[in-house]
Amino acid sequence: MNRPLFTPLLFILAGLGLAGCVAVGPDYTPAAPDVPDGWKRIDAAARPVTHAAATGDLSQWWQGLNDPLLSQLVAEALQASPDLRTAQARLREARARRTVAAAARFPGVTASGSARRSQSSEETGSGDARNAFSAGFDASWEIDVFGGVRRSVEAAEADLESSGANLDNTRVSLASEVALNYVEVRALQTRLGIARANLASQSETLQLTDWRAQAGLVSSQDVEQARSNREQTRAQIPSLETSLAESEHRLDILLGRAPGTLHARLAATGELPAVPAQIAVGIPADTLRQRPDVRAAERKLAAETARVGVAEAARYPSFTLSGSIGLEALTLGALGNGGATSSLLAGITSPVFNAGRLRAQVEIQDAVREQAQVSYEQAVLTALQEVENALVALARNRERVEALAIAAESARNAAELARQRYSAGLIDFQSVLDTERSVLSAEDSLASARADGVLALIRLYKALGGGWSPQAATRPVSKDAQ
Repeated sequence: MNRPLFTPLLFILAGLGLAGCVAVGPDYTPAAPDVPDGWKRIDAAARPVTHAAATGDLSQWWQGLNDPLLSQLVAEALQASPDLRTAQARLREARARRTVAAAARFPGVTASGSARRSQSSEETGSGDARNAFSAGFDASWEIDVFGGVRRSVEAAEADLESSGANLDNTRVSLASEVALNYVEVRALQTRLGIARANLASQSETLQLTDWRAQAGLVSSQDVEQARSNREQTRAQIPSLETSLAESEHRLDILLGRAPGTLHARLAATGELPAVPAQIAVGIPADTLRQRPDVRAAERKLAAETARVGVAEAARYPSFTLSGSIGLEALTLGALGNGGATSSLLAGITSPVFNAGRLRAQVEIQDAVREQAQVSYEQAVLTALQEVENALVALARNRERVEALAIAAESARNAAELARQRYSAGLIDFQSVLDTERSVLSAEDSLASARADGVLALIRLYKALGGGWSPQAATRPVSKDAQ
C-alpha cells in the first residue's frame, strides 16, 4: 500500500472504531407517572359508571350515542377539518426533519465538472487556443465519535413520535368538539321549541284575559300584564336563534366549510342523544396510556433530553475525513483516459476558548428539558383531573335532571289549574302569571340540564382519550427506510 495514504487510512479505521462507542449526554429513561389505583370520585358516581378493568374500544365512542347524523358529521370532520390537515402537515414536517438528521450519519458526495478554453497573446505566446476539461467527485464525512449526530437523530425520532401523538390528539379534540357543538345545536332547538310553545300558551292566556276584560269581569291591568308576560317570552326567541346560528356556524368551521352549509341538514329538530345507563371508565393507568396528549408530552421530554447530548457533544473535538478523485484532459473525448488526481484529508477541530458559550448552551438545553419534564407531569395531572371532573358532573347531573323533571311536571299542572281557577273567577291573574313563568323556567332548565348531561358524557369520553385508533395512527418510518 502507498505509504502516504497509509496513515490517513489508519486514522479512518480508528475513527470507525471510535464511532458508536460514546454518546455524551443523559440517556432517556421513561419515568412511570405516580397515579392512583382508582378514581377518587368513582363511588360518588357509582350509578352512571362502572369501575371496569378496561375501557374497551373508545376509538368511535360517538357511535354509542345512536345518532346517525352526528356520526356522519364526525366522520366528515375527520376527513376535511383544517385543524386535522394542519396536524398532518406538521407530521410530514417532523418526518422530513428526522430524515435530515439521519442523513448527517453518512458521507456527503458531490460531483463537479468544468470546461475551459484559453488563448495566449501572439505577442507573448504562440497565440494558440487550448481546451481543458475536468471532472471529479468530492466526499466529506464527519465521524460521530461523541454521539452528537446520534443524539440529534434520537431527538428527531422522538419529535416525530410526538407529532404523531399530536395528530391523534387532534382527532380526539375534533371528534369531541363536533359532538359538543352538535349537542348544543339540539339543545338550543329544544329550548326554542319550549319558548315557542310557551309563547303560544301565553297568547291563549292573553286572549282569555282580553275576553274577560271586554265582558267587564277583570280590569285592563290583567290584559297588560298578560301582554307583558307574553312579550318577555317572545324576546327570548331571537337570543336563542342567534345562539343556534352560532353553534351551527362552529360546526361548519370544524368541518372546513363555509358558515351556513349545514343549516339544511340540522334544520330538522332532533332528540338529544341519550346517556347510557353504564359507562366503563377503567383505571387511571389505562387513561394515561390511552390519551395521546400525555404520549405527546412524554415524547417531547425524550426529544429535549436527547438534545442535551447534542449540546454536550459540541464541546468535544470533531473529526472529519474528506477526499476527492478527478480526471483532466485536453479534449472531452479523452477525459476518460486522461490524467487522474486524488486526495485524502483527515482533520480534527476542537473548541479552545469560547468564553463559556458552549457550556451555557448545555445549561440552556437542560433547562428546556426540565420544562418538558414539568409539562409532562402537568399533562398527567390534567388528564386525571379531567376524568374526575367529568365523573362528578355526570353523576350530579342525573340527580339534577330527575329533580327538574318533577319540577317541570308540577309547574305544568299548576299552570293548568291556575288558568282553570282564573276562568272561574276564583283567583287573581297574578297567580296565572306566576305559574306560566314557572313553566317556562322549569322546562328551559330541564332541557339545559339534559343537554349538560350529554355534554358531560362527551367530556368524559374525551378525558378518557377516546376518539383515535392505534391501528389508524400514523407511525414513525422504520430505521430500515432511512
